Amino acid sequence: MTTTTWRHLPAPAREIATAATDAVTAARERDTGAYDVAVARLATAERSGLVLGAVVRLLLEESHPDGLDGDDVRQVLERCVRGAAPWRPDVDPHVVLVLLAGALGVYDPDGDDSPPDPPAVARHAPLLVADLLAGTGRPLDGYLTAAFTEIARTERHD
Repeated sequence: MTTTTWRHLPAPAREIATAATDAVTAARERDTGAYDVAVARLATAERSGLVLGAVVRLLLEESHPDGLDGDDVRQVLERCVRGAAPWRPDVDPHVVLVLLAGALGVYDPDGDDSPPDPPAVARHAPLLVADLLAGTGRPLDGYLTAAFTEIARTERHD
């Protein structure tokens, strides 16, 4: 990943990064109280879904360098939901699937009868990130930095 960090970014971006880091840490530790606090912060942080979606995409690309097929997506979905269910009985497979499809650029909210709202995204994205991170052995910081860099580059070119 990159050698710079997200800590030099404007306050709103730092808040997303800090809340995401806290939520992913709480997910790894299965700390319901800390998770709920961090997720509440994420839910109110504008654009947190965009940042977490970019992190998920980066993690998926790294863990599946030859691309993902339907079986890969199903395996990631099942592993995430099964891993979270014992301590997060409210985990919703549909929301995790939407996060995966969104990160891969194949989600159409207009074709979804019940698209997840920002609080649902905030409750589920850290679960997916924690699950995908477990396979890398790397810290979240590098992926957050890369996500912010990528988003900034995309916005400069739009």
